[in-house]
Amino acid sequence: MVNTVKVETLKTLGKLITTAFALVAGLAWNSAIQAIIKQFLEQGSAVLSMVVYAIVVTIIAVIITVFFGRALGKLGIDLDD
Repeated sequence: MVNTVKVETLKTLGKLITTAFALVAGLAWNSAIQAIIKQFLEQGSAVLSMVVYAIVVTIIAVIITVFFGRALGKLGIDLDD
């Protein structure tokens, strides 16, 4: 019983730590992508830059999600559990 609680606690902490690092990495990419887009668009086109940014981030998210899903599928890992 005690070992089960320890294992579940460690699993939960591992997930929380991983999620925290993913958030930090996501925020870093957020700033980087915004800076790159600002270099290519002229000043005063805030709405256009936000739309371009949203499209770029969506494309990147879809590509990474599909790639990761295929890799997990090849390993026989199902995330629906």
